[in-house]
Amino acid sequence: MIKLNRKFVCPSGQEGTMKIKVFDRIVMALVISTMSLVGASMPTNAQQQPPEEQKEQKRAQQEQKQDQRQQQQQQKQQTQQQERVQRQSEQDQKQQQHRIEQEQKQDQRQKQKQEQRLSEQRQKQLINQQQQRVAQYRQHLEQEERLAREHAALLQRQKRKAQYRYQEEYLEHLRQQQIRLRNERFDYDHDPYFYTAPKYRYNRGGRYYETNEYGAKMLRQALNHGYEQGFRAGKADRDDRWRSNYKDSYAYKDANYGYSGYYVDRSDYNHYFREGFRRGYEDGYNSRHRYGRNVNGNYSMLDNILSQILNFQNIR
Repeated sequence: MIKLNRKFVCPSGQEGTMKIKVFDRIVMALVISTMSLVGASMPTNAQQQPPEEQKEQKRAQQEQKQDQRQQQQQQKQQTQQQERVQRQSEQDQKQQQHRIEQEQKQDQRQKQKQEQRLSEQRQKQLINQQQQRVAQYRQHLEQEERLAREHAALLQRQKRKAQYRYQEEYLEHLRQQQIRLRNERFDYDHDPYFYTAPKYRYNRGGRYYETNEYGAKMLRQALNHGYEQGFRAGKADRDDRWRSNYKDSYAYKDANYGYSGYYVDRSDYNHYFREGFRRGYEDGYNSRHRYGRNVNGNYSMLDNILSQILNFQNIR
């Protein structure tokens, strides 16, 4: 409540009455203004919600946000799944295309092989030549037994123990070759060597010879076997403290280690075996690997050296 003191002096009754009325109006205006201020503050207090309603509203907002995140996550997963399906489809198409291309290439190679297949007359000539070659090789192996025993006796007299052990191992391998050759039943009609046209040309002793991929493989084998046996023979002479002389080795003179009697003439095989043997002997005697390599006890010539010696030339 607002208390006002209304003590004043009125010189005349009328003038005093008017002043009272003016004063009352002022008081009334102040009261109305105060009430207005109080009424203005009431809606603000009315807008304040109870704590439970506020918690419920926050919970609803959190659930709405969680639902939105779940929807976004599901949409992202769907997009990723669609991308995976699309990538898998593209990969399947590429694999199918690759298979088709491989089948086409294989068909083309097969057609080329059929076109390059030797005539029946030429096949019969090669088979007859091969049979004669095998018969001659069998006779040669039987004759070599006597020479091998004589050379072994010489090594014993010279007290070359390491070289003697090496030669015994070499001869045992030749005996196994002889047994396999004697018991073998070769299928000439189904061996691809006899109907495959020549693919390579090579020069030996100033003359050119032709062979297919099977004959070329046999000549590479001759070089690798020669290098391996040469390395072992050279190491044996070094262990015996014997002078270096690869031509004195029985293996070099024989040069048939690994030869089956098929695909190439024995003279060709012997030539390339000795080429490998000479280089292997030098590496073994000098304890090095200049011409070849040793992988887990398996000796072979370096690829570049082997290619230089054979010098194959493609003819188709």
